[in-house]
Amino acid sequence: MDSLASIVERGWQAVGAGQFDQLVEDYAEQMSFIMPGQEDRLEGRGRFRQALEGLTETLPPGFEILGLRQLEGEGEVVSIVEWRSAKVKASQLSVLFKFRGDKIVEERWFVDTEQWRRAF
Repeated sequence: MDSLASIVERGWQAVGAGQFDQLVEDYAEQMSFIMPGQEDRLEGRGRFRQALEGLTETLPPGFEILGLRQLEGEGEVVSIVEWRSAKVKASQLSVLFKFRGDKIVEERWFVDTEQWRRAF
């Protein structure tokens, strides 16, 4: 079995390549996606996959990942993402991935929501 961190890394690579079908293979059917601000949730791999089609609209204009590292714990991985956009010179966000076995059951984004809103 791959390390949990390598599963997450593979997912980031799939996002960068626009290979969303490949990405969702590492998610459980009954998964949750909690978006920045923690108020919006998507339930289920099918809904998550559909939402990926609009990914460019949910990210700030000019969004670019500058650096990425994974911290692996027991049944979870945290990605620390260094990013910038057209209106933000540099910032960081984190994403928590919770696993059951080798499948992601929850993805939760943590961002400075005020900065995130201003980035649009």
